[in-house]
Amino acid sequence: MIISMIALRARKKPAARGDAFGELPILLYKKGRKVEAMNVRSKIKGLKNHPLVRVLAHNKGNPRTLVLIEPLWGIPYNLIAPFATLYMYTQGITDVQIGMILSITMFVQVFFSFFGGILTDKLGRKFTTMLGDFFGWAMACLVWSISNNIWLFLLAAILNCFEQINQTAWYCLLIEDAEPRDLVGLYTWVNIGGLVAIFFAPLSGLFINAYSVVPVLRVLYLVFAITMLIKSLITFRCCRETRQGKVRIAETKHVSVIHMLGEYRQLIPKILKNKGILKAVAVSVILYITNLVSTNFFSLYVTQRLGLSDNYLALFPILNAAVMLFFMVVIQHRLSSLRFRVPMWIGLTLYALASALLILAPVKNLVWVILYVFVAAAASALVTPRKDALIQLNINPEERARINALIMASTIAFSSPFGYFAGWLSSIDRRLPFGFMFVLFVTAIVIIGRIREPEFGREEETDSCTK
Repeated sequence: MIISMIALRARKKPAARGDAFGELPILLYKKGRKVEAMNVRSKIKGLKNHPLVRVLAHNKGNPRTLVLIEPLWGIPYNLIAPFATLYMYTQGITDVQIGMILSITMFVQVFFSFFGGILTDKLGRKFTTMLGDFFGWAMACLVWSISNNIWLFLLAAILNCFEQINQTAWYCLLIEDAEPRDLVGLYTWVNIGGLVAIFFAPLSGLFINAYSVVPVLRVLYLVFAITMLIKSLITFRCCRETRQGKVRIAETKHVSVIHMLGEYRQLIPKILKNKGILKAVAVSVILYITNLVSTNFFSLYVTQRLGLSDNYLALFPILNAAVMLFFMVVIQHRLSSLRFRVPMWIGLTLYALASALLILAPVKNLVWVILYVFVAAAASALVTPRKDALIQLNINPEERARINALIMASTIAFSSPFGYFAGWLSSIDRRLPFGFMFVLFVTAIVIIGRIREPEFGREEETDSCTK
């Protein structure tokens, strides 16, 4: 009996030792999986702590909804944008006629912008935003989809001027219930929404390579009209009127439009006396003109002057988007300590450098154009969100709608002659519009050097020190 027990124990020991060695790989595997899971959780936690994510988490309701539905505009717009001028040019619209359409529509935009503030106050931010999306994009794109002569293109462009009414209301709907210090972050998100959509742009290039510009653009404009109709319905369902919007609806309910127009006489002197607003508007006008020139004449420049293939037009926006996304997600928040002046100064300098690169680009040299896109994208990532926030931080929140409308109207009014002027320059030499851009960027650099930091900059600094 004793011998049997000793023999049984002798058999159990090796078996136990063998089980331990057999479990070791399993334990190491489980430990590795656990470490991997912890790393994933750490990355997710780090992502949640990213300043941009915190901005979106803290601003629910209208800001989050408007940011999330922005691709409904951004995707079709970026599918079309690289080929819009070529779409007109292919159907016999000349450089000068393109410039004329730009100048006429900019004059109409001044009118729409002027009334945009009044409509935004009387009808509310939400309803006016829907109105602008429906007429300014859905109906305009429907007309663009059947355009084949200058008059239909002009009609579509005039309908698109309803977008100026939308702009005033949309900005108010986005930011009025948000924290002032989150404005740069919110505008960055809006830009990111549009940039992500750009990665769909190669689809239009592939279709155009197979079927040519005109039939593909007709279908894309029709799709754009449908997506903007959907966007209007989502705005109606998911957004709510802002607190200030409700106040202005009640205050203007029994006030006539004529009387409200008369009140502009009191607002205009206040704006003219505010040096901060004037400088912000001056920069806005310059960037509006340069964007106008770049958007409408870049495709003609690289295809007609530099001799690059039409197929590349869909790839340039992707490179632009990739660079901007990198700057906005990885670098943007790291520049918060520099406030507005330094990043905008750097961005405008990069803009000027990009214009010079494009002017000096050799014929059929793709590398130079790619370098231009890279530098211009970095500049835009630095300048655009800060330019938008700079204006909003310099105006009276109680009169935000009408002051925004006046600023927008004045921006377009000052910019309106330059559409025709850029077309005329392009007809002489396609490099001249970009030389003009270079001069404007240098002017903006001088203006930015004379602006004051927004008030919330000091408050934010105090808060950060307290923390």
